[in-house]
Amino acid sequence: MTLSYTITEVATFTVTHAKHMAAKVSADLKRIQRFYGAPSDASIAEYEAEVIALLNAGYLGTVTYGYRRNNEWIEPTLRYTAHELAEAAANDDDPGRVRPGADIAGASFYSYLTYSAAWDRLSSDQQVAFKKTLRFFRGGASEPGVSGYFADDRIYSSGGRSLNRASVRSW
Repeated sequence: MTLSYTITEVATFTVTHAKHMAAKVSADLKRIQRFYGAPSDASIAEYEAEVIALLNAGYLGTVTYGYRRNNEWIEPTLRYTAHELAEAAANDDDPGRVRPGADIAGASFYSYLTYSAAWDRLSSDQQVAFKKTLRFFRGGASEPGVSGYFADDRIYSSGGRSLNRASVRSW
């Protein structure tokens, strides 16, 4: 006699999952703040709320936080890319490992966000209505280049989605 078992798992992404991942982004930003002086606590709270809302709605493509000089990202800069896991599993790493001691002379803190394909399917009225729910407005800008390269170093996941983190590294 042969027995077989089937397990079916359904993952529904909720605001709780979004908060779990956004809290890790906030922890990374607090570490940058401790080492380099920015962003402020108020900005970190706004960025966290933005990530929660965009993740929960499925509208986040990438978001980058860090320092730029001469319109290029430099160390310390972190980029988070949202992914659907399609029933696959992913790590849920602890936040951290922001390297101290980078030369930020002449640089300023900056953030840059791109939206997902789901965002692109919204009408312009729907996009504007959603943006009005956020704590601050992002205008259009060209994406900075990179002085060095982005190296994947962390994955934050929950509820069938992930944020893959990459850090700028110098050549």
